Amino acid sequence: MAKLIEPLDSFRKHEARLAKEQRKLSLKTRFSNNWVKQKIKVNRVHEKIANVRHDFLHKHSTKISQNHAVVAVEDLQVSKMTRSAKGTIEEPGRHVAAKSGLNKAILDQGWGMFRILVEYKQVWRGGAVMAVAPQYTSQRCAECDHVSPENRPSQAVFSCVACGHRDHADVNAARNILAAGLAESLNACGPERSSGIPRL
Repeated sequence: MAKLIEPLDSFRKHEARLAKEQRKLSLKTRFSNNWVKQKIKVNRVHEKIANVRHDFLHKHSTKISQNHAVVAVEDLQVSKMTRSAKGTIEEPGRHVAAKSGLNKAILDQGWGMFRILVEYKQVWRGGAVMAVAPQYTSQRCAECDHVSPENRPSQAVFSCVACGHRDHADVNAARNILAAGLAESLNACGPERSSGIPRL
């Protein structure tokens, strides 16, 4: 049974406080005693955000590693996904504000750190992590394999236009990622043990 882990959104929860402390900092004379004191307060908020996120990721990566011998992850290139959309003077970017908000949301989840934590814990416990190419994982139906952009009528909803299967979009994608990861794991054990992508 698939289980969604609700995002922590550590930065978002502390964003207002951070902005408040940063505004205070901007009003201080740079490198004065008061500026240094306020800078410490800003750094403490950043540290709080990082610590809360790290604790959250550690707890969930440990639970996953303890309960699964094989873990499949989407091989996301987070650094490429979060590149700035500002562009140049000659070729300015489009939808810069929206892209900036998306980048902030992606980085707030700590996907890269989560994968690192899962991988080293799997190695420590003798398990395996299978990295799956992200192409079409969100558009493929986990029930009938039909691939279409129309299968994603919204960010959260998956509704297959071929067979009618409906699910939370992330759950459907997770099933596809797991199926591909298990198939890759079987192939790694030898072709005689592989029978294609299993249905989940």
